Amino acid sequence: MSRQYIIPAANVSVANQAVSLVFIQAPTAAPVVVLEFLRAFVSQAANATSAQQRVQLNRQVATFPTLTSQAPVQLKDSDPASKIIGGTAGAAGTSGTNASAEGAGAKTVIYGDAFNVLNGWLWVPTPYETIIESAQATAEGFGLVFPAAPGTLTNWNFGLVFQELG
Repeated sequence: MSRQYIIPAANVSVANQAVSLVFIQAPTAAPVVVLEFLRAFVSQAANATSAQQRVQLNRQVATFPTLTSQAPVQLKDSDPASKIIGGTAGAAGTSGTNASAEGAGAKTVIYGDAFNVLNGWLWVPTPYETIIESAQATAEGFGLVFPAAPGTLTNWNFGLVFQELG
């Protein structure tokens, strides 16, 4: 069984601040699941003005973002529902999108980049570069983040593709 999922968002207006676009945290209790991140993407359709935008993949501990609840969607219709559920607090075993507040938890940047908004951004790691998050005794989540507010706040599309192992 492949057990691959996406946490999608389309045509979203983001806050005028640093913002977690997608945030997910593996469950810390049964059912235990390991998350392997396979792809991340960002694009916007608001205008035709060229601009650079910073983006990063990071880990965050302690105080998490306040999110719009978004449960993972199956990529294969024969897969079972994800063990992750939608949530607004960034808690263990939940996922969400488009943070309205970031929370004060420390962020560790795993992968930082910048892209031209006219082209969008796509992260597809080689098999040796995938990021794996497992349940931990201390809560730690994974995020796709704009570390600075974008010049255009409307019409953003983004998502995070992962698979559940175990």
